[in-house]
Amino acid sequence: MMRMHVHVGVSDLDRSVGFYTVFFGAPPSVLKPDYAKWMLEEPRMNFAISSGREEAGIRHLGIQAETGDELVEVYGRLQAADRPVLDEGATTCCYAKSEKSWIADPDGVVWEAFHTTGESTVYGGNPALEQLADAAAARPAQGGCCVPAGLK
Repeated sequence: MMRMHVHVGVSDLDRSVGFYTVFFGAPPSVLKPDYAKWMLEEPRMNFAISSGREEAGIRHLGIQAETGDELVEVYGRLQAADRPVLDEGATTCCYAKSEKSWIADPDGVVWEAFHTTGESTVYGGNPALEQLADAAAARPAQGGCCVPAGLK
């Protein structure tokens, strides 16, 4: 079963972890000095926050597939949406190893489709994505990990 993903940039990680822990009624399942993630069942969501990379606010939305087959299904939908798709493939981001692709809607809202395959000890990032994403540019690049700059 797929899970909605929301990634929000925050200005004060500790304060935000405190707020979301109370708001969701549970502590984060992953907590790093610059990142926290809740894997919620009600609502079924992967909610992540991070600090120190960009301005505060929503960074991107996504669909997290729980299996490779689900990822293939979601990827097919991305291809059918008639927008440039960046197939990032295997990558490390947000302290996780994943297989992922990216798309921006007609107004520049960035979405990722991904399947997490393992954990990582580093936040990650892939500088080569900026070059690959030029053809899919929907709004000016803002930098940072996770969302390819050309899709921002």
